[in-house]
Amino acid sequence: MSETFDEATTLKRRTFVAASTAVAGLPLLTSDRLPTAASAPAPTPADRLSTVRLTVNGEQRTAEVDNRTSLLDLLREHLDLPGTKKGCDQGACGACTVLVDDRRVNSCLILAVMAQDAHVTTIEGLARGRGEQLHPLQQAFIDHDGLQCGYCTPGQILSGVACIAEGHTGSRAEIREWMSGNLCRCGAYTNIVSAIEQTAKEA
Repeated sequence: MSETFDEATTLKRRTFVAASTAVAGLPLLTSDRLPTAASAPAPTPADRLSTVRLTVNGEQRTAEVDNRTSLLDLLREHLDLPGTKKGCDQGACGACTVLVDDRRVNSCLILAVMAQDAHVTTIEGLARGRGEQLHPLQQAFIDHDGLQCGYCTPGQILSGVACIAEGHTGSRAEIREWMSGNLCRCGAYTNIVSAIEQTAKEA
């Protein structure tokens, strides 16, 4: 009796699975899903490429990139400027901060094509005399030990330069407020504020 029951159950399961498979496949064979001559062709890689021209650290640069490429990836992967760091890649940590037309931006949040004809400054272009003389804020970071692991430092310095230029250095509290978009996992905030404060006073 049990053998007959098991065989019947097995047959029912097989029948159910076969029927389900057949029914599930039916929508794929309907006429509205068949390819037609009017169907749009799949985009080719060339359809997604743009030529971006911009001035980076005073030098004219050109690169052909996918339209989805961020400014951060353009700088790091196409223009060989790895000083700008990739942290969260979501605009939350500030490690990728650069100056675009003298305004600080999170380069991971804007597309490279949005920087067409813009002037971009990265940490590599901040020092003077082709790197022979540090920017005053770079020197102040050294003087005040405003870095530990150093990963966030390029973004901190670029944001600090903008903070000073914007006039947001009236007090330590104001500096902290306007630098709050740049995170330091090592906790060097006190020294970072001191470096910005010193540079602003000497400017």
